[in-house]
Amino acid sequence: MSSEEKSEYIVEFQQHGTSVKVSVIDPRTMLEVSIVGPSSAGQEELKRTALAKLQYVMNKKKGPPATEKTSAPDTPKKPGIVV
Repeated sequence: MSSEEKSEYIVEFQQHGTSVKVSVIDPRTMLEVSIVGPSSAGQEELKRTALAKLQYVMNKKKGPPATEKTSAPDTPKKPGIVV
């Protein structure tokens, strides 16, 4: 188990008709994510999905690994306009 898996999170469930909004906050980074799912889904499934999204966002904020950040020097640049 990694140190991130041992972390504690704040989880909030809000019922909105037939849907449930699940918010998860990482108290260390104060990063918050939310998902909306059907109220027929179990709380554990919704919580797992929200935690997976939080891990995804946290990894995305870290950026790509160092090997992906640099492009090969012999790679030609593509001409054109980026819109």
